[in-house]
Amino acid sequence: MTNTDPQGEVRDPELPGRLLAVERDALIPLLRARPDADFALPTAACPGWTVRHVLAHCSSALARVVEHRFEKGVFSPEANDRDIAERATWTNARVVDELERGMTEAGAAIARAGGVLDLVALGEWVHAGDVRETFGEPGAYAGDGLPYALALLARLTRERGHVPLHADLDDADEPLRLGEVDGRRPPARYIGDTPTLMRLYSGRPLTGTRYELAGVAERELCLFE
Repeated sequence: MTNTDPQGEVRDPELPGRLLAVERDALIPLLRARPDADFALPTAACPGWTVRHVLAHCSSALARVVEHRFEKGVFSPEANDRDIAERATWTNARVVDELERGMTEAGAAIARAGGVLDLVALGEWVHAGDVRETFGEPGAYAGDGLPYALALLARLTRERGHVPLHADLDDADEPLRLGEVDGRRPPARYIGDTPTLMRLYSGRPLTGTRYELAGVAERELCLFE
């Protein structure tokens, strides 16, 4: 178990960096062990993108955070496509090198930003799950980083005024409170495992999952525009 506030009541500025570091230590060795052909595999979670596209997007996003490059329209679909295109001539190893540096160095920049970049760290963790799932590896949207990702999710959904939801998780003794409870809407309820909950909030494919959801539509939960 980790000493993480699962309800995300107070912002821990070091939490996004810890999430990135834990995921780096799991993902980078996996990527370095895969043949180049695997980087061309299409990802179900990001239609039209291969594993290579996802990794180039992730590495460029973290490079922007580290270098504080946030021009108008940054992180829009068009900007993401340009960032990926800029890396089109790079080797896969160079993309992985940039990703490793970003996952190592971005945490400090995210901590200093006061919370506005915390979603970037969560997004990187989700994309790592996209890659792991494409490779057929176990632990997509789970693993050692899950407690940190869950704490970030709890705080971000509350701060962004998302639908209130009580999640009864298979692997937790107490329900997790998500979203903003403002009295205007009774809390929805989720019953199921934690990785599936993360899939719901990140808009990932739900094929093969089992869960119960009441009081809210799946599309209302997605945290990523």
